[in-house]
Amino acid sequence: MYITVVGNRKEVKEGLTLLELMELENVEMPDYVTVSVNDEFIDADKKADTVLKEGDNVEFLYFMGGGC
Repeated sequence: MYITVVGNRKEVKEGLTLLELMELENVEMPDYVTVSVNDEFIDADKKADTVLKEGDNVEFLYFMGGGC
């Protein structure tokens, strides 16, 4: 099946979970990454249970601190 990950179309196996995708994508510091699937934020405790579907759009959001 095909999904879009951070703007790139990718072929992945059926039944892939969000947590498995994060491992495949080598997401740095996965505990601190906010994930959206089809513009809906996924709770951190639901990453292992969220099964991706054909056509899903996945974004990884890293929040950074800064300023003066």
